[in-house]
Amino acid sequence: MFPIVFYIGAFLVIIISNWLYSWWNPRCNGVLPPGSMGWPLLGETLQFFAPNPTSDIPPFVKKRMQRYGPIFKTSLVGRPVIISTDADLNYFIFQQEGQLFQSWYPDTFTEIFGRQNVGSLHGFMYKYLKNMVLNLFGPESLKKMLPEVEQASNRNLERWSHQTTVEIKEATAQMIFDLTAKKLISYDSEKSSENLRENFVAFIQGLISFPLNIPGTAYSKCLQGRKKAMRMLRNMLKERRERPRKTQTDFFDYILEELQREDTLLTEAIALDLMFVLLFASFETTSLALTLAIKFLVEHPLVLEELTEEHDAIIKRRENPDSGLTWNEYKSMKFTFQFINETVRLANIVPGIFRKALKETKFKEYTIPAGWAVMVCPPAVHLNPTKYRNPLDFNPWRWEGIDTNGASRNFMAFGGGMRFCVGTDFTKVQMAVFLHCLVTKYKWKAIKGGDILRTPGLQFPNGYHIHIAEKEK
Repeated sequence: MFPIVFYIGAFLVIIISNWLYSWWNPRCNGVLPPGSMGWPLLGETLQFFAPNPTSDIPPFVKKRMQRYGPIFKTSLVGRPVIISTDADLNYFIFQQEGQLFQSWYPDTFTEIFGRQNVGSLHGFMYKYLKNMVLNLFGPESLKKMLPEVEQASNRNLERWSHQTTVEIKEATAQMIFDLTAKKLISYDSEKSSENLRENFVAFIQGLISFPLNIPGTAYSKCLQGRKKAMRMLRNMLKERRERPRKTQTDFFDYILEELQREDTLLTEAIALDLMFVLLFASFETTSLALTLAIKFLVEHPLVLEELTEEHDAIIKRRENPDSGLTWNEYKSMKFTFQFINETVRLANIVPGIFRKALKETKFKEYTIPAGWAVMVCPPAVHLNPTKYRNPLDFNPWRWEGIDTNGASRNFMAFGGGMRFCVGTDFTKVQMAVFLHCLVTKYKWKAIKGGDILRTPGLQFPNGYHIHIAEKEK
């Protein structure tokens, strides 16, 4: 009996040892980047998600950069990943979209955003959806939307000025959500019996959390929030089909027209996933950026002074000071765009941009195996001292003479390559117009909160509470 038990035990030890060796030493036809694969299955996921209160390069990445260099391997959520903080590799990855690499996110993200969300689609289908979104958020549409953005900003600021304190992250998120939901689906939070945004709040809290789908966890609440939001959107689509409108008034009408075309590529599932992603992406990232922008203005009075001078000058040049913003005035906001770029550079709202290697790819001395995930790390690029002098300093003037419209090897706050964020112009319009209304008519002071936490995405765990008052005329 003993020899049999001994042999079985020895056999299991050999199998487990071989499995562990294979995990810690993945196969490769060349030289893998250095790094650690962490614990079997778990990898280094816990370290990656560990909260940190710094605006510097995330400690998880910074420690490994110092130990292994700008390109290293790890394992996250059960997948082998190569993390790149190398500007040349990042640029190469973006330029090879659809050839050597394609957009990819972990299965947990796909569960949250939907299996047919725009970020998971490729090739012609991605371009098709991108053109649909540009129909809503492209420059021509934004020109028409400009007065609505200004009216929403003025209306909310006036209301906030009568309150003792305003939690600016929550307030700006609600403001932008209301405007976007109106343009997308004619949703009015004051008239609706259901609170659509409440579902997205639950969604947001679990979006960048450890993917443990157990009741009570942030991830589980996130999935429940998605389920409820999707049910509401599905019901709205059904109601719109039963009671079609004579004229196109929102993006839902445009979607319905596309669904009814005989040669359409659109399906109901793709349409609903697209609507869900647009509703989330339009307000969450912009409200985070605006909150950080206001915090920077409180902390840097010279920046506030120059920003105010630029916007006061716009009003002084008008024949009628009370007339609304024009597109030409918006495009003239030179320092404002420098301020926005510097804000999103330090915000690093997106801690990682994921791709998957379609083919075995060699870069410099390393090999990226086919099927491996690659994570481009924007914070490491935006906080590189060889590209940005004193990178942790908030300095909008560093952008003087630099194009503030697109992406580059050293600036990828809005992505890069063919997947450069289609909502970039919408975000800049929202921020610039809100700032115009704020600095020309109001003054404010911080009351409490404002601490940041990254998990690894940006959060304000205690909010940012401010008092807003009208300027004396």
